[in-house]
Amino acid sequence: MALSAYRLMWMMVMFDLPTVTKADRKAATKFRNFLLDEGFEMSQFSVYLRFCAGAPQVEARIGRIRTNVPKRGKVQILTFTDRQYQTMVCLEARTKHEPAARYEQFKLF
Repeated sequence: MALSAYRLMWMMVMFDLPTVTKADRKAATKFRNFLLDEGFEMSQFSVYLRFCAGAPQVEARIGRIRTNVPKRGKVQILTFTDRQYQTMVCLEARTKHEPAARYEQFKLF
């Protein structure tokens, strides 16, 4: 089966977690470390991205995230295709940048 930029997916996890108490800070750090261990990369503070091979992988990751969400705070997950990711406009200090390098899928057979 040929790879399609419409089947390859990206996940964006955005969160707003309280950091008022020591327990809140510990829970927020644990969640961020969980995302990093799951292969997410920080795009901005409290915004993490991860490339996925398709919808089944996205659903599996959503399930793992759901079980690791802290008791307090808000977590939102946005999924979009690789084709949509390619149209992202990134601005930094009023200069346009290309999105991060695309991940290339290897064909084994």
